[in-house]
Parts: sequence; C-alpha cells; structure tokens
Amino acid sequence: MQQEHLFKVLVIGDLGVGKTSIIKRYVHQIFSQHYRATIGVDFALKVLTWDNQTVIRLQLWDIAGQERYGNMTRVYYREAVGALIAFDVTRSSTFDAVLKWKDDLDTKVTLSNGKPVPAVLLANKSDQSKDGLCSNLPKLDTFCKENGFVGWFETSAKENTNIEAAVKCLVEQILVHEESTISDSDPDTVTLSGNNNTKDRTQTTCSACSK
Repeated sequence: MQQEHLFKVLVIGDLGVGKTSIIKRYVHQIFSQHYRATIGVDFALKVLTWDNQTVIRLQLWDIAGQERYGNMTRVYYREAVGALIAFDVTRSSTFDAVLKWKDDLDTKVTLSNGKPVPAVLLANKSDQSKDGLCSNLPKLDTFCKENGFVGWFETSAKENTNIEAAVKCLVEQILVHEESTISDSDPDTVTLSGNNNTKDRTQTTCSACSK
C-alpha cells in the first residue's frame, strides 16, 4: 500500500536572496529575473515519488524577508518540519543575518521531541560570483556544524545548480527525524495534520550534505 506524507518546509532568509526563484525553479522548472517581492507568505506544492511505497508532498512556504521581526512568523512556522535558509553570496549582509533566521526558526518551531527542525543552508546566486563564494565567508562546513545546520549547498536558481540536491538532503533528514520520533509520539505532531504515515521506513542518510 502506497503511503503519502505532507511535509511543510519553510524557505527563509533576507529580502532579495532568491527564495521565490528557488521555489519556482524547484517546483515549476522556470526562472525569471523579475519576480516581485513576496508580501507576507506564499507557498507552492511539489509532489515527489520517493520510492515504490512512498509519495511525499512538499509544501514550500516562501516567507518574506521583511516579515522576520513580525509577530506573524510564529503562525507561518507552525507545523513546519524542515527549512531552507538562504543567503546571497554577493551580499555579505545577508549571510550575517543567517543566524538570526536560524535562531528565529529554533525559537518558534520544534519537532515533537523538542529538537530543532532540520535546516539546510543555501549559498544562493552562485552564478553571480565569479570566484565562487565570497572570500570573507567562514568555512561553511564548520559554520554549519557549529550552528546546527544539517548541510549546505552553493546554489543558483538561474542555472539550476544544486537546488534539487539541497531539497533531497533536507527531505532525507526530515525522514530521519520522523523515524526517531514516531515510536514514542503521535506521528501527526511532526507532519501536517490529517496525513497518513508509516512506521516501516528505512532510515536514510544524506551523503550530499557532507561536502
């Protein structure tokens, strides 16, 4: 019997880092230079055939950068089970804000066991950085380990670089966390309510995250 899961994933980061472009590229395989700034929140749905027994429906929530300090973010974050936190490699100020976003996430939503939801860091707009990541960035492997990210990817929505790999990494980590909590909690507490879940899932690891 095929199992279906609905996972709410947040895409967060400062204004203009490319959150909408990342979602549009991943869900619709399109890219435009002229997306308007997201006002408040928007979301898109992506259906994944994970394996022969599992279909995953991803709700990707695009949280506007200017909403970070608003009280509404707690409502938007509710029931999320994972997050992509993006910054623009050409603007160091957006990287400086990454930990504010991570702290905001960790204080407003947790898994049913109290642990933080898995988060993947996206170093976006790599196509605009001739020499790769900005030279003044810290080593992102170390940065991610020290600050609780499950991995990081250098991405480009324009060139469709590493976006699918990043989401795959995040989904694998969501499944790992669900596997670890499902035995002693109601599975609906770690997914959006009203969805079927299975206890017979093999734990997966994210080899792509260890860059």
